[in-house]
Amino acid sequence: MTRNSLAGLPVSAAEIQAARDRIQAHIVHTPCPRAPAFDDLCPGPLYFKLENLQRTGSFKDRGSLNRMLQLGPEERRRGVVTASAGNHAQAVAYHAQRLGIPCTVVMPETAPLVKVANTEGFGATVRQLGEVLDDSAVEANRLVDEEGMVMIHPFDDPAVIAGQASMGAEILEQVPDVDVIVVPIGGGGMISGIALAVKAVAPHVRIIGVEAEAAPSARASRDAGRIVKITSSRTLADGIATKRVGKNTFPIIEALVDDLVTVSEEEIASAVLQLLERQRTVVEGGGAVGLAALARGAVPVGEGESVVVVLSGGNIDMNMVSRIIDRGLVFDGR
Repeated sequence: MTRNSLAGLPVSAAEIQAARDRIQAHIVHTPCPRAPAFDDLCPGPLYFKLENLQRTGSFKDRGSLNRMLQLGPEERRRGVVTASAGNHAQAVAYHAQRLGIPCTVVMPETAPLVKVANTEGFGATVRQLGEVLDDSAVEANRLVDEEGMVMIHPFDDPAVIAGQASMGAEILEQVPDVDVIVVPIGGGGMISGIALAVKAVAPHVRIIGVEAEAAPSARASRDAGRIVKITSSRTLADGIATKRVGKNTFPIIEALVDDLVTVSEEEIASAVLQLLERQRTVVEGGGAVGLAALARGAVPVGEGESVVVVLSGGNIDMNMVSRIIDRGLVFDGR
């Protein structure tokens, strides 16, 4: 498949539009303001897409809701299950509670306390198993097989991808002259949706994906030319720490994502700190990787080009904030 080709991909333009119509009354149409405090990072205007302002604190509201709104009565009765490091967990739990659907979430033992507490607060049954998301997914799949629950996958589901695509459509409306969109990558659902929505209308827009150096699953798969499972390490970007991209997301990433870059733990900490100081915005590690890449100069930007950086979530554990700030201050030489 050639880069920027839309043929043969697992989500159609019609499905994206249907998803947007389906969820629009139930999500936050997040702002995408100019970020003049960071003018030193770009030779053109810089904008932040503030998905940390969604009801559950991240972009995950979009895809999970689109999937659950398509469940039939019998599926709703059986209940839903998912495996998540936290943001998807909260989105599924919140919308399941609102829709009256029983919900079980399997989270890694390393999931931030705030994400576990919020998920339980939305009425979900939480089970914590494994070090990373892939370990938790084994238990979630068992509940599907043995107890008949319906899986709401964090990223590798066409309905979830279509829901995330609504963000790409919003960005084009809010910043019509956008040239570059910088997006965090974990399993690839968000960047796949954004790329599908944007490239269908504005194929010249460059989509840049950013991963943590500790969990570069998309980069490893692109280098290998196939989906590969990596050995991920602990990272401040816990929300994007996946061992592999999805079978649905990988072909979209390969076709439509122009470049993939990685950032270090120190760069992530610095980006979180800079957003607190300059933007007065709370963003978690996985949500700040786009800014980290831009600050390092890993995203080429031409004179006058407009850049949108997606700040994908703000569910940061307050117990970690002081450590992240200290790490960022050290990295910045302060």
